[in-house]
Order: sequence, then structure tokens, then C-alpha cells
Amino acid sequence: MTAVLMYFKQRRILFVSAAVLAPVGLLAGSSSGHNSAVLQGPNQRKIDFTTQVRPILSEKCLTCHGLDEKKRQAGLRLDLRPSAIGKNVFGHRAIVPGNPSKSQLIIRVTAKSAARMPPPGAGKALSPDEISVLRRWIFEGAAYQEHWAFLPPVSPPIPVEPLENRKLVLSVAEGSKIENHNWCANPIDNFILERMTREGLTPNPPADRSTLIRRVSLDLIGLPPSPREVDAFVNDTSSDAYEKVVDRLQASSHFGEKWARMWLDLARYADSAGYGSDPLRPNIWPYRDWVIEAFNRNMPYDQFIREQLAGDLLPNPTKEQLIATAFHRNTMTNTEGGTDREEFRTAAVKDRSIVTAQVFMGLTLGCAQCHSHKFDPITNKEFYRFMAFFNQTEDNDQPDERPTMPLPTDEQMKKIAALKAEIAALEAKTDPTLKPDIDKKKKELDSVKPVALPIMREVPADKRRETHVLILSNFLQKGEQVSEGVPVAFNPLPAGAPKNRLGVAEWLVSKDNPLTARVAVNRFWSQIFGRGIVETEEDFGHQGTLPTHPGLLDWMAMRFMGGNGVKEFGSSVKSSTPRLQKSNTPWDTKSLLRLIVTSATYRQSSLVSPKHLAKDPRNGLLARYPRRRLDAETVRDQALAISGMLSHKIGGPSVYPPQPPGMWQAAFNGERTWATSTGEDRYRRGLYTFWRRTVPYPSMATFDAPSREICCIRRMPTNTPLQALVTMNDPVYLELAQAFGRRIVREGGLGVDERVRYAIKLSTARTPSDSQVRVITGLYNAELARYRKQPEAAKKLATDPLGPLPAGMDMTEQAAWTVIANVLLNLDGVLTNG
Repeated sequence: MTAVLMYFKQRRILFVSAAVLAPVGLLAGSSSGHNSAVLQGPNQRKIDFTTQVRPILSEKCLTCHGLDEKKRQAGLRLDLRPSAIGKNVFGHRAIVPGNPSKSQLIIRVTAKSAARMPPPGAGKALSPDEISVLRRWIFEGAAYQEHWAFLPPVSPPIPVEPLENRKLVLSVAEGSKIENHNWCANPIDNFILERMTREGLTPNPPADRSTLIRRVSLDLIGLPPSPREVDAFVNDTSSDAYEKVVDRLQASSHFGEKWARMWLDLARYADSAGYGSDPLRPNIWPYRDWVIEAFNRNMPYDQFIREQLAGDLLPNPTKEQLIATAFHRNTMTNTEGGTDREEFRTAAVKDRSIVTAQVFMGLTLGCAQCHSHKFDPITNKEFYRFMAFFNQTEDNDQPDERPTMPLPTDEQMKKIAALKAEIAALEAKTDPTLKPDIDKKKKELDSVKPVALPIMREVPADKRRETHVLILSNFLQKGEQVSEGVPVAFNPLPAGAPKNRLGVAEWLVSKDNPLTARVAVNRFWSQIFGRGIVETEEDFGHQGTLPTHPGLLDWMAMRFMGGNGVKEFGSSVKSSTPRLQKSNTPWDTKSLLRLIVTSATYRQSSLVSPKHLAKDPRNGLLARYPRRRLDAETVRDQALAISGMLSHKIGGPSVYPPQPPGMWQAAFNGERTWATSTGEDRYRRGLYTFWRRTVPYPSMATFDAPSREICCIRRMPTNTPLQALVTMNDPVYLELAQAFGRRIVREGGLGVDERVRYAIKLSTARTPSDSQVRVITGLYNAELARYRKQPEAAKKLATDPLGPLPAGMDMTEQAAWTVIANVLLNLDGVLTNG
């Protein structure tokens, strides 16, 4: 505990008691969380500015008394202490430290007349608890603290107290317990366990092996394990059996497909241009493939940033580095007749600026495009200074006037080389009768049309643009001219960094940047646990939620960057904690993910005990594994894998799996025909589905996939009846149920019970209980009897749309097995990962 206290002091954050942390950290987002612990008696701890005062000021005061000088009233800034305790334009002091009764802040928020703040109509009055917090804070001296996320991370000491001189008792269920002397598998667990025990909780026991291999397979490659893989792990008695599974999964080419899905949301990747007519953009898919390959190759995260933001500005850029710049060519464009090219060019440049800040730093920069940010230290002028970095690229909304790079396939390259050789040979001959022979060959050469990928490219030096503050963000109302620059509240550009997109990339990956590493590790954590240590992944600013485990977040951020904290690890950790396998490469994504999924925290069961539910209903303390529904693409991919229909092909142009007819008829311009794919392309992973922004693929949209018209930092999961209607009745899932039913008969043995056991294990990765087998067998027998009386219905259910049955399969039996397959694919245990 002493080490943790020292860490909080080092961060200039007062240590907060469990009573205070519970509402503001564990239950982050509660509107009254910053008040509930302050009226408990004279022995309570001092008011904490970050967790208790700033939320009140942000919500009730800073709209009129914050950073935005245009909307600032009475010249008063309450976000800065010098302004708050000094005299305003009327000679009053909003805060008199130590004297609440003479502080105008208290006088005005308690006023009963029109002098009350916030004024009537401008905001909700402060509650008695909120006023009490402010009174006590002023009485205690009105200390301010810098926002935790804007301070550079430091490597904190790894907590060891929970494991010292005692046994750790793991709760299994009511009335039964097991003792474990060494719960922590790596330092993540020390941080989690320290907070957990401080709140009076104990961790769950490990999940069983079948559950664990399914969990980690879905989390690392987005596909379920095969029965053979499950059996191999369950029967592997070696001490590193689980670590071998993790290493195998990370080496799989499917790893990149799983993690690219997350990144494509951030990159607002789509196969169309957006806006009203939403014309198709069929040549953007090489960028998607670049992302897949980058994750598979474990490209260091800092290089991952450089290449996407400024691959074209690197020395002698490779083809792959130019492809990476399509990250910012994913912006929407409007080619509709009558539009103003400069308007939509400016909109695209703004979008690139906003997305860069939000994706890599968790900053809501876009709030400052019309006025200075109301809560975070970003002025209106600084928004346009940052935008200036992105304002020097060749941009035009007309498709034939944007910079592109030809990307011929291997076959096209061979054909081009052969035609050029033939043309050269013909031209070397002087016989005039050979001239008709380009010309024919030349025409044939011109007909070879490689993919033309949109890329980023700077304008020539003599065509550089001026950047101005845009009044109320209107491209027609230009204000003060500005030069390139980053917000002064953060680290400056590194020495010698160019004032262009490459300079921005170097600024982001600098170890002086307080946010980039934190935001990245928080995002990867969220993908594994369903929620970030900072829940508001999109906002690490003053309006964002507080981290549930700030020390863990900083420790992982420092390790991810390869900071000194990694080198020092081992010397300060007692023998009760295993040593960490260190990464040899800074910004190593696979090493970070391996650390997370090999932790004891991750390997817990998802059992929910009454005590856990009462103390930690949202599981912020992670005393159990957070069971959750699969994301949209994984719902599809798992069904494909279980049915045996999944194509394992990696990359290539987007595909058109079946969707309801007429979906694209809503488009009033451009392509309206969905050319349903056949053959292998019909069964590709969801990642490869053609994504039209105005009409996204409906079954995945139902499972919360975003339109990608804008950057999507995190998907908000929903639970609606439409989702069950999709997986039970959508033609895609019905076809996969038919295929799964045929697989059951083909691979599951001869008897009904044997086949049922195989089907349950294949779909859930777990050995079924006898009671489960009885229920499914009873359903099979009932359906078989029903379809024996309805041969036409049996034929339709067994063959439409998959096609005729293989020789030897009985139509009626196959209809019944299709029903069983459909039921199993809709089990809660199949659609969730726990």
C-alpha cells in the first residue's frame, strides 16, 4: 500500500479512499458519484479536485467560465486557479481559499434570486451535495490538480501487499472456497488484485480449459477452436500448455484479420464515398489488406502510426508505405453535381485532424473547430494550427483528380510485361505492315486496369495553401491566418521534426506525449475485456471517465513504449510474483496482448456470485471474467467456421454475401445492384464484406457494426429481438444451419446421441452434459416426426438455399438436423464469449 501511495504522490494526485474511488472510478459515469462520499463525518479525507470538484465545475460552470474566451462571462475562468482566486472584471473573487462564505462561487450557487449560478435556463442548479463539496474544497484551500491524462505516464511500483504473508482465498460459489498461494501470473494481476482486495473482493477461480481455449481463440483470431484443438489443449499436461496456445494463435494469419476489424472502425474504412449518393469506392481494399498484414507482421505501433499518417513523406517510401496513407483517404467525399469542391475538401481535412487526435490521443479535438474547447485545453486557434499540418495534400472531390497509385495483381504484372516485350519487338522491326499489330498490342496494354488506390501526397512547394481560422467552422468565413502547430498544453514537436504530417506522427510517438501509449493500451485492453480501464476510449479529457486502475494503465503504457519501468522490473518485485517475459521491441502489440491474455485476471471464470454482483455490478474491478456478446463480424465468422463453410482466404477485393433484396434501391444515384457473390467468396469472413456507408450490410448493422461514415472509437453493444431474428431467419444463417446439419451427420458418428454430443461440442467447444444431450435429442426426435409428415417442407428446409443433399443423406433427417443446428447456433453460450 505504501508503494501505491508513493505513486499517487508522484503523479500529483491525492490518494483517494475506497469510499471515494468506488463511486467515481468503479461506477464511473454516475452523475452523482462525485458527491456521495463527502458527507460522512469529520474524519473523512480531504476533498480531491480531480475526482470530486472538477466534474462539478465541468458540468455546471465551465460552459461560461472556461477556456472559450468568446463565451466567457465576467472574464472569469474557473478551470485555472490564478483566475479563479484573482479578481474578475467587477473586482470580485470567485474563490477565496479557506473562506467559502466570502467566495463569490458559493454566494452565487446558493443565491435564491436571479443572481443564482448557473442562471435560470443556462443549466441545472447545483445539488446540496455538490455545494457541500465546493464549500469543503474551498475551506481546505481550493487546491487544483492537473488532469491525470495530460501528465506524462511514469512507471509505478508493482503492488505486492495482497500476496504478502497470507493465503489468497478464491471464491468458487456460495459455501465453497479454494486456497491459492500464488494467484498472480504477471504484474497485471498485482494491480488488479490490490484494488480488488482493497474493496473486499476476491478473484474467481480459473475457467475450465475448454472455456479458456474458446475464449482466447475468439479474442485473438476471431474464430472458435476446432474440436481437435480443444482436445489437444485439454489433454496437454505441460506447464506451458496455455502459453503454447497463445503463441500459436498469434502466429496465425487470422490474427491480423481479427485485429484489423477494430482498426477499420477507427479508420472509418468503407467501400463507398458517403454522403447522399454514396458512390462506390471499390479500390480502397488494399488499405484493409495492409492493416491485416501490419498486425500479422507485428509492426511496431509507432511505425504503424508513421506509415498511416505520413508514409509518403518517409525517405524513399515503399509501395506498402504509400498504401498505408489511405488511412486518411477513407474520408467521405462528395461528387454530387453542384457541390463546392473547396467546401468538401475542407471538410475532409478537418476530419483528418479530428480523427488523428481522437484515435491516437483520445482527444475530442473536433469540439474546438467552432470555438475553444469548453473543457479541455485546446483553443479554437489551436484547432486550425493543428489542421494546417493536414492542409497541404493534393485533394479534390472529383475521383479522376485525386492522387492514386496503381496496384496491379501478379497476373496483371505478368501480362503487362509480356505485352511491353511484344510491343518492343514489333517496334524494332521496320516492316510498315506490322504497325496494325498495340497498335493492337498497345490497346490491349491500355485495357489492363490495375487497382487505383487513393493515397496521400503533398502539394508542390509553389502551391502550398494558407490556413486560416474559420469563423464558426465556415469555410467561406476566413479569420486569422495560422501556421502549423500543436496545442501548447501538450508536448512540443520533437526537436528537428518537420512541420508536416510526419512531424505530427513523431509528436504522437514521442515518449513525452502523455496520451498515445495510454490510449493504445487502453484500446487493446477494451478489446479483450469489453471495456477499457478508461471506459470513455474516445475521451481522455476532463469529461472522460476516470481510470479504474490508473497505476496499471501507466505501467502498461510505459512497458508498451519500452520505458525504464520495464528494465527495472524484477528488482522491486517479491518472489511471490513471477518475472515478466520482456519484449525486445518497443511498441510491441503482440507482446502486450500476450501479457493481457496470459494474466490470471483474464483466465478467471465468468461465474457471477451475489457478492460480486452487489459490490461491483459492472465488474469494473474484474473479480470475474466479463462475459459478453460477440461482435457483429465474429457472429458471422463463428457460424461459418462451425458449419464448415468458412473460406480461409486472406485479403483481396471486397465480397457480396447474400443480403435481403432491394437494399441498395434506396440510393438515388450510383450503383443500385448488389451482385451476390458465388463460390468461395460467398463464405468469406465478415471483414471482407462490401461496406456501403449509407446502406451497411444489414445483418452486421443489427449487431452494432457502425456505418463508418465517421470514426467509430468503440461500438456500443445493444440487445434487441432483431438480433435473434437475424441469426434464426436470415438466409445466410439458415444456409449455414443447413451446412452445420450436414456436418453433424457427416462427422458426428452414427447414433443420434453421438451426433448430438458432437454438435454441442463443435458449437460450444465444451463437452455436453447428459441433460443437455437429452434436451437436444428430444427436440431432434420431435422435429423428425413432424417433417416425416411434411416432406415438401423438409425438402425446403434441408436444401434451400444450400442446394441438393449429398448422396446417402435422408431429406427428413437432414431437415431435423438443420433445426438442431439452427438452435445450437443461437445458444447464448455460442453467441457470447465467457
